[in-house]
Amino acid sequence: MALAPAWISVPRALSILYHAPSGCFQPELRPICGTGTTTAVSVPGRRRRRRLAVVTAASAASPASARGKGVEFIEEMRVAAMRLHTREQARDGKKEAPMEPPVAKWQPTVEGYLRFLVDSKLVFDTLDDIVHRATVPWYAEFQNTGLERSEPLQKDLAWFSLQGYAIPEPSAPGITYASYLEELSDKDPQAFLCHFYNVHFAHTAGGRIIGEKVAEKIHIHRELEFYQWEGDLSLLQQNVRGKLNQVASGWSRAEKDTCLDEMEKAFASSIDLRRHMFP
Repeated sequence: MALAPAWISVPRALSILYHAPSGCFQPELRPICGTGTTTAVSVPGRRRRRRLAVVTAASAASPASARGKGVEFIEEMRVAAMRLHTREQARDGKKEAPMEPPVAKWQPTVEGYLRFLVDSKLVFDTLDDIVHRATVPWYAEFQNTGLERSEPLQKDLAWFSLQGYAIPEPSAPGITYASYLEELSDKDPQAFLCHFYNVHFAHTAGGRIIGEKVAEKIHIHRELEFYQWEGDLSLLQQNVRGKLNQVASGWSRAEKDTCLDEMEKAFASSIDLRRHMFP
């Protein structure tokens, strides 16, 4: 399996993460906590650094100014995510308190981590099923993107089982979220796409760092398949970004706003899955 190159320098990222609330990791962005401005963690290559500067500038715009002003829709989604942070975490943060405690204060157990993995698998299974049924025609655009995590999670759970751990059944957070996604995919496709974006892209960013830190705390000396992708992850992401922009180009302004307004629910639902690992 060819592993995707890391987006960020892991030692630097973990240093930031250890002192920062886990909520300061949002889809596709680097940590933005600390000084109230975005923090660009080292990324190899001049071209990548230049791209980071563009992303940071777009993300710093206010949500109101970004909507309908010629900004690509994927950038509008990032700006909507910025609002879910506190002022201490990001200059344009709107939250009075972080949505979850700092990862450094988590007290995870293997059992809690397994519940998180099982619930995550149910959510990824549900997303895969929805896009493959494609009851909304443009859902088919998001089939076989390379970001799917169901099969890797199945392999990880099988590995834990071989180590003697009991694999739990899905619990309330996963069941509730999966049911919500099913309902939303039928009645509000634009809002559903917000969840599709958040679940996949948040996992490729802060989710990977959280996974490494939790594994360290519970002494799991193995890189899980959950945090590995076949091929170049940046290219897989670029492909999905292009599809998101293409699909959204046919939406009205009201439909785009429906998607953006769903971001807080998407964040909260993902945090509910991680509560198994909170202190």
